[in-house]
Amino acid sequence: MSIFSRNLTRLRKQANISRKEMAEKIGVSDITIGYYENGRNEPTLSNLVKIARILNVSTDYLATYI
Repeated sequence: MSIFSRNLTRLRKQANISRKEMAEKIGVSDITIGYYENGRNEPTLSNLVKIARILNVSTDYLATYI
């Protein structure tokens, strides 16, 4: 699991946002969010920016060990 995957999962849960809600907000399936969280896939730059905005963090923060 990547640092991004761990941070995404942790921050999404802290924000009390379901995978389905996150998926609807960025225009992908909840399965895709699961793939991001499990490290199977990584988001496009466009989706990374959308995720960061939803979670109210920078894209750098998502990819940094915290």
